[in-house]
Amino acid sequence: MADAMPEFTPGPLAAAADGRTPAAAPDSAERIEAKATVTLVLVAAGGLMVSLSLSLLVPVLPQLAVQLHASATSAEWLLTATLLTGAVAVPVLGRLGDLYGKKRILAVSLVTFLAGSLICALTSNLAVMIAGRAVAGLSVAAIPVGISLVGTVLPSERAGNGIALISAMLGVGSALGLPLAGVIAEHANYHVLFWICVAGGAVTLAGIVAVVPEPPAVGHGRFDLPGALLLAVALTALLLPLSQASVWGWADIKTTGLLGAAVVLLIVFVLVERRRASPVVDIAVNARPALLLTNLASLAVGFALFAVLIGTANFVEAPAAAGYGFGATILTGGLCLLPSGLFMLILSPVSAKLSALAGPKMTLALGAAVVGAGFLLRVFLVAHLWEIVVGTAVTGAGTGIAYAAMPSLILRTAPQAELAAANGLNSLARTAGSSLASALGGTVLTSQTVVLAGLAYPSLAAYRLLFAICAAAALAGALTALAIPLSPASAGDPAESAGVADAQAGHGEASSGAPCHQSG
Repeated sequence: MADAMPEFTPGPLAAAADGRTPAAAPDSAERIEAKATVTLVLVAAGGLMVSLSLSLLVPVLPQLAVQLHASATSAEWLLTATLLTGAVAVPVLGRLGDLYGKKRILAVSLVTFLAGSLICALTSNLAVMIAGRAVAGLSVAAIPVGISLVGTVLPSERAGNGIALISAMLGVGSALGLPLAGVIAEHANYHVLFWICVAGGAVTLAGIVAVVPEPPAVGHGRFDLPGALLLAVALTALLLPLSQASVWGWADIKTTGLLGAAVVLLIVFVLVERRRASPVVDIAVNARPALLLTNLASLAVGFALFAVLIGTANFVEAPAAAGYGFGATILTGGLCLLPSGLFMLILSPVSAKLSALAGPKMTLALGAAVVGAGFLLRVFLVAHLWEIVVGTAVTGAGTGIAYAAMPSLILRTAPQAELAAANGLNSLARTAGSSLASALGGTVLTSQTVVLAGLAYPSLAAYRLLFAICAAAALAGALTALAIPLSPASAGDPAESAGVADAQAGHGEASSGAPCHQSG
């Protein structure tokens, strides 16, 4: 591949994956190992920066509304814009990664992150900032594309841990964003949040372009632009009313009309894509039980993760007179989520090992069950701050285990030529779950309130109901994971159980786009 980026060198990496001895200098193994480590660090850092930005503004949104002279409803578009563009970008850029190169599309994703963050850092105008957040939202695709890239270029003995780490970054960054925002809110101007994103994005983008290899593109066909546009409209019609339901109301004509339109558009999208020779989303492949059930379980876990974010900081920051709060600062509220993020990070390699030993579907089910247990603790343990931290940490631990197992299930089932697109659809399922949690959580928390000094706070009963719903959703995710049919790799050797052998085998099958092991 003759371009400015470093070329992929399939010989050493593929040989390392296959157990062959590459014909190279004696120190080549050490150099390959070092390059693999740098590749993993850079791709993980890129995913961390992107996921960090998703929650960075959540705790400071009220202050932003005041400083930007905007209403709270208008300021919420800083979150909604990112949600909408990210949801559209994930499946679209995933498909582009399969067709034109995963590293190239990862770099494009980080360019949008850098550009959007820079726009926000340089403005104090709400409309311009919303536009910047919309541009930055396109970068959410960096995580699923990064998963596919790492699964392709790393040696097989390291790819399982690498994939688990990148996948867990979506939860890690979201959990760490709140305490970071709390520190900035108490000691600096909100623009510093965006400058942190600019600096982190610039460093990771430069490193990825300079160091990370580009594997051969294994996708075939042309990019389905009409299908991508139809999907963008359908997802916007679905996610916009979910994000605004607590403001508009579920019975409002805008909410019901857009949700109805979304159903029609998604049905049309499925019918159209089934006829496409090169669809943006391969409906036949993603309708297989293994992929479909994996994505449904991912939606349930994504629901739970977002509920942790909205049900922790606000909970501890509420005054004690509300019947449950501790009158904590924004910083303390964010720090309550810090153990959750750390557990996600620490347990990602543990999840990879569990997947190798027991299979990724059992690992996903275990993670979802732990998430459910964490929410049950939140239902009953409300008297002390440390109890909140423990419940949140348990939920984070389960999320880390579950998130890290999902890509192994995708790699086990999806065709090699569609790995990035399949990972993108899985990330979209997590995003849809989070959007549903935002909509339902907002409705639940406003259904029962306590008024103190003219301000309405959700009641303890409302929070307990939300946590119970999340526990039920996590349990449903665990049961769904257990129903995922076993692929042939499940009965194979432990290397294949890591969910990476097929991705490695793609080095030798790139020209034909041969599929991985498939179930169903």
